[in-house]
Amino acid sequence: MVKVSGEEPRIIKKYPNRRLYDTTISSYITLDDVKTLVMDHVSFKIQDAKTGQDITRSILLQIILEQEEEGEPIFSSEVLAQLIRFYGDTLQGIVANYFERSLVVFSKQQQELREKMYNPLSFMTDIADQNINLWKDMQDSFFRATLPSPEDTPKDDKKKDD
Repeated sequence: MVKVSGEEPRIIKKYPNRRLYDTTISSYITLDDVKTLVMDHVSFKIQDAKTGQDITRSILLQIILEQEEEGEPIFSSEVLAQLIRFYGDTLQGIVANYFERSLVVFSKQQQELREKMYNPLSFMTDIADQNINLWKDMQDSFFRATLPSPEDTPKDDKKKDD
């Protein structure tokens, strides 16, 4: 279930005819609409209309399956085979926790990058700082390579008055 803290989830009911009904907007919706809810971080729960059973995970898996069939998939056959091998393993819980935490960290990093890119002044300032540091390093390297070191510099001998 997609959950945003402190918010009551929208209830979506799935009927035997495979149609999804969003009780919040009193309208039938599609899997694409559910995907939009996910992308918009809307909290929701999908229930079987007949039994009341929570089927959110199976609908989300169905959306992932459709996404994997279209375009460039995220999961290779080897990754999927590895995932299947973790089911029933003593490490299953650890793997699930690892994936969840990894995706949270990855999402935060992605959001930070987007924020920097959407703030052109901050983004350009960071790039300018990086370029200035790069030029300073290059300049220092250049001068170190071309100027003689202090130990190579001839020392003035005391002039002898003869």
